[in-house]
Amino acid sequence: MKANAKKTISTLAERNKHILLMAYFLLYFPWFAHLERTVTNHFHVIHVALDDYIPFCEYFVIPYLLWFFYVAWGILYFFRNNKEEYFRLCTVLFTGMTVFLIISTIYPNGHYLRPTEFERQNIFTALVGMLYATDTPTNLFPSIHVFNSIAVNMAVWHSGNFRHKKAVRFCSAILMISIILSTMFLKQHSVFDVVTGIALAVFMYTIVYNRKPTAVPLLQKKLRRGKLRRI
Repeated sequence: MKANAKKTISTLAERNKHILLMAYFLLYFPWFAHLERTVTNHFHVIHVALDDYIPFCEYFVIPYLLWFFYVAWGILYFFRNNKEEYFRLCTVLFTGMTVFLIISTIYPNGHYLRPTEFERQNIFTALVGMLYATDTPTNLFPSIHVFNSIAVNMAVWHSGNFRHKKAVRFCSAILMISIILSTMFLKQHSVFDVVTGIALAVFMYTIVYNRKPTAVPLLQKKLRRGKLRRI
C-alpha cells in the first residue's frame, strides 16, 4: 500500500513539476521580506559618479510598474504555451533571484539617491511617492528589475512561439529597455546595480540558452532526416 502511495505521489509530482516550480516563491518572498525589515540604516552605500548625472524623471514610474505585469505575463504565457521555454525562463529567473538574495544577505547595501522632495506635483510623482513608501532603497544589486526584464525578453526572442511575431518581440524589447532606464531615472537603483544585473543576465544566457549541441546528436538528427547517407 505504501509503495503504491509513493508511486502515486511520484507520478503526480512528475506530471505537475511545472506547477511545483512556483513553490520557489515560498522561499523568495519571506527571505526578501526579512531583508527589507532588517537592512535599514547599516549598509554599504552603492554609488558611482554617473548616478549624479542622471536626472530624476517621474514619468518612468509607468514602465517601472509595468515590470510586475511583464514578468507575470512571461511566466504565465510560457507555462500555458511552451513548457520547455517555461523551464528555461524559471531556471534563469530563480537562479538570478537567489544570487540576489545571497548577495543582499552577506553584503547589506543601499543608496541615498532618492530626491527628498519633488519639484512638481502630479499623478506620476504621487505614484513615485507611493512606491518610495512601500519599497526601501536597500537590497539593490544586482537589480532584479533589470535582471528579470532581460530574462523575460530573452525567453520571448528565443521562443519559436514569437519567431514570426516581430511586433511582440519589438514591444518586448522596448519595454525591457524602458524598465531598465526607469530604475535609474526614478532613483531606485544606481548604475552599478543596472550593470551588475545586465552582467548576471548575460552570464545566465550563456549557461541556459547559448549551449551548442554536441556533434553526435547533430549527426543522429541529420540521419533521421535523411540528410546523410548511412555507410
